[in-house]
Amino acid sequence: MNNITIYSKDYCPYCKSAKALLESKGLAYTEVDVGHHPERLGEMITRSQRRTVPQIFFGDAHIGGSTDLISYFQKGLGVSDAA
Repeated sequence: MNNITIYSKDYCPYCKSAKALLESKGLAYTEVDVGHHPERLGEMITRSQRRTVPQIFFGDAHIGGSTDLISYFQKGLGVSDAA
């Protein structure tokens, strides 16, 4: 199984929604809070080419933000389907 990484900020409602969705599916993830660790923001931007949170990765595959994650699962895809 791919590792799931979510770049987030603790006050972000979209981040909370994305984490709740992952948890509802029983998926473990590593959270990188760029609000508390601003030195990791550059890493997030380099990987995703985006500046907003959340940014979600299944392994090295960029899923996108919260709405992208919802769409991904609505298509019936799973973590192992990320390319």
